[in-house]
Amino acid sequence: MTRDEIMAVLKEKRMTEVIELIEDAEAGELEELELAEGLGLLLDEQLNDAVLSLLQELGVEIIYVKDEDFDGEEDEEEDDQA
Repeated sequence: MTRDEIMAVLKEKRMTEVIELIEDAEAGELEELELAEGLGLLLDEQLNDAVLSLLQELGVEIIYVKDEDFDGEEDEEEDDQA
């Protein structure tokens, strides 16, 4: 999919946050994106792959973290608030 095709699908599905990610990447404001290893960014696998590929082409480093890494961050935040 081309960038324009991806953006058209995202607009049609009203995925404004993903559109903003792409726009931030184009502006050089997004250098890396952390994703849970088994989840990806979008439920639609084909669109997910296209968006991630576009982000990488725009220089964004995709960092896959294990689910337990997210759990650990939540635990640390709870400890800090206590």
